[in-house]
Amino acid sequence: MGGGARELCGYLAALAGWVSALAAAVLPQWRQSSYAGDAIITAVGLHEGLWMSCAAQSTGQVQCRLHDSLLSLDVHIQTSRALMVISLLLGFFGIIVSVVGMKCTKVGEEDPVTKSRIAVAGGVLFILSGLCSLSAVSLYATQVTYEFFRESAVPINARYEFGSALFVGWGAAGLSMLGGSLLCCSCPAKERRAQQYHRQTQPSTSREYV
Repeated sequence: MGGGARELCGYLAALAGWVSALAAAVLPQWRQSSYAGDAIITAVGLHEGLWMSCAAQSTGQVQCRLHDSLLSLDVHIQTSRALMVISLLLGFFGIIVSVVGMKCTKVGEEDPVTKSRIAVAGGVLFILSGLCSLSAVSLYATQVTYEFFRESAVPINARYEFGSALFVGWGAAGLSMLGGSLLCCSCPAKERRAQQYHRQTQPSTSREYV
């Protein structure tokens, strides 16, 4: 795979990861009601996310409510919120920087070495964005797992388990880090720098002989 095609694939993968991370941050299905156990399944399913909690009835009606207070939330929710916001900001800047540094764009094409370095910087931003998303989702999943398996008077069918947004977040983190890694492969080699230096010095040498 050529350098330009590799950059394009990396950019598209990272862009898909950023969009998926945005969807995961907005979705309220970070944890959902567990139907495990011997009890009869209830007609209402509960979902909770970073920003709101929802109740879905068997009739199809869904009622959502935003979290009332920021400071009253659990620490893991506040931390996951912050990490997802940082991830989205890093990914946004990565999108802009990578466009400038990719070979398929016309911006800065007179200096390919600097252009490649800009693409690498965009790849690093995408990798950091993916790591933040991975940390946020994994932290939340760890808390859900702990609350599900700890000894409590709450019946097992009234506890929470993983929601679909967690899997979207894991996929988003993987795509972002994969795309960022492909963009980081645009780092200019020493041979390319030597060739560029030779091309710049060759005209002046020919004038001296004339």
